[in-house]
Amino acid sequence: MSLSRRLLLAATLATGFVTAASAQPKEVRIDYATYNPVSLVLKDKGFLEKELAKDGITVRWVQSLGSNKALEFLNAGSIDFGSTAGAAALIGKINGNPIKSIYVYSRPEWTALVTAKDSGITKVEDLKGKRVAVTRGTDPHIFLVRALQEAKLTEKDVKLVLLQHPDGRTALERGDVDAWAGLDPLMAAAEVESGAKLFYRNAPANTWGVLNVSEAFAKDNPALVQKVLKAYEEARAYSLANPAELKKALVTYTKLPEPVIDRQLERTELTHSTIGKAQADTILAAGLALQQAGVITPETNVKTAVDDLIDSRFATASR
Repeated sequence: MSLSRRLLLAATLATGFVTAASAQPKEVRIDYATYNPVSLVLKDKGFLEKELAKDGITVRWVQSLGSNKALEFLNAGSIDFGSTAGAAALIGKINGNPIKSIYVYSRPEWTALVTAKDSGITKVEDLKGKRVAVTRGTDPHIFLVRALQEAKLTEKDVKLVLLQHPDGRTALERGDVDAWAGLDPLMAAAEVESGAKLFYRNAPANTWGVLNVSEAFAKDNPALVQKVLKAYEEARAYSLANPAELKKALVTYTKLPEPVIDRQLERTELTHSTIGKAQADTILAAGLALQQAGVITPETNVKTAVDDLIDSRFATASR
């Protein structure tokens, strides 16, 4: 092949790679979760589909059963946007998950330590030697670690039973475990339907509900990220203006009765959306506590990891 033909072929291939790299996605993959009520409204009302239709982009919805699953999906590249707790996102980031936290979907008290009504467990210290159901890599797990730390205990002082959140509730009600690091709305269901007791609560230790995006997607499609957040804001505003519709969506997706959803919503604040210092401070506090507990390695610079996780350039003006 002549030099001129080789140069022409190389130029053609290079142009093709640039075009492919800059091509707009034909589909946005985003999760929905019962611990993220705004996502349910967003899915039901079609705000995102409407926003992206003008660009010929479709939406694929994937259910996340916990922060750990959302992080797995993001790390595997099977979704572009995923819902997690802030501290769970930090752990994922430290462990090499290439994500950015870009939006706040709730300020919840969605986790507490739960036991059966007649267990006799009344404080964290009572967990020593007990079986505790937990979903590793989620806010309830991080909450449990911090609670044990405050009680001068560690994970080694209890018998962790690793289960997804729904199975944790079932295990508690069957008596297979003594306690459970719960997550709403399942935690609310255990309270209302079986008389379970929240024997340890600490609202400030619940880290924010944050929406994450893969770094590659954000880098290649910043305008598209803005459109996703615009639709999220529409869903959040709709949820605040139409609480009955929000409750209806939760009842539909969780298949739980209204009194349970009422309990969940009592502990869920939707008046924030902009991610920034407040979230960074809360996530940093959780990260430092986890480092002190040995969950995060001593050599990790937690502050740097938090700064690298939170990306406020897509932040909305409203709160």
